[in-house]
Amino acid sequence: MKVPLRIATYNIHRAIGRDGREDHGRIAGVLGEISADIVGLQEVGFLPGEADNTLHELASRLGAEVIEGVTLQDERGHYGNALLTRLPAGRVRLHDLSVDGREPRGAIELNCHINGVDVRLVATHLGLRPGERRYQVQRLLPVFEGGAERVDVLLGDLNEWFLYGRLLRRLHRLFGALPAPATFPAKWPVFALDRLWARPRSVVKSLQVHSSPLARVASDHLPLVAELEIGQPGMGTAQLTP
Repeated sequence: MKVPLRIATYNIHRAIGRDGREDHGRIAGVLGEISADIVGLQEVGFLPGEADNTLHELASRLGAEVIEGVTLQDERGHYGNALLTRLPAGRVRLHDLSVDGREPRGAIELNCHINGVDVRLVATHLGLRPGERRYQVQRLLPVFEGGAERVDVLLGDLNEWFLYGRLLRRLHRLFGALPAPATFPAKWPVFALDRLWARPRSVVKSLQVHSSPLARVASDHLPLVAELEIGQPGMGTAQLTP
C-alpha cells in the first residue's frame, strides 16, 4: 500500500511581496493553501529568539517542526534556508556550499522513514553564477549515492536560467527529466528557477505551480508543489499532471 506525500519548495524573498511590503502573514496564508507535509523555504529572514522568531511562528500556524539552515547573519537577523515538516524528522545534516567571495549558500538534508521506505530529501538555494552552481551540485551529488531502495528528493531555488545547461543535464541524468513549470517572476512567471526532482520517478504523481491570487503577491517566486506516493520504490508508472 502506498501513502500520499505532498512536498513543496518556496522562495519567500524575506516575506517581501511584489508591493514591497514585508508580510509574514501572507506567506503563512500561502503555506496554508498548499498544506504540504514538507516544504523547503529559501530566502528566509528571521530574528532568533522565541519572541521574534517569525520562522517558528510560521511553523506553529502549520503545526510543523522547523529545521533551520542559516547561511548568514546580518543586522536584520538570521537568513537562509529552512524546512518545515509535519512528519517526524529523522537524521538532519547541513551542507555548506559556499564559494569564496560569493554569498554563503547551503543545503538541508533530511532523512526520514515513511511507510516503510527511507526517504532522503535535500533542500537548497544555489548561487547566481554558473560556476558556483556547477560546484555546488558537484558537492551535493555524493549525498545521493547508493540507496537503491530509497526515495531521493532534491528541491529548491536552483537559480538556473538556462534550460539546457550542463547543470540541468547532470541532474536529469541522476533523477530523470521532470516537468519544469515557470515560477518566476510571480506576476508573469517565465523562468523555471524553482525545481523539484525525485527518484524513482514513478513516485511523482503530479508537479504543479501554486498560483493563487495570494501567492502572486506574497513573494517574487511562486511555490512549486509535488504529489508523491510512497510505498515500494521503483514500482509503477508515473502519471504526471502537465
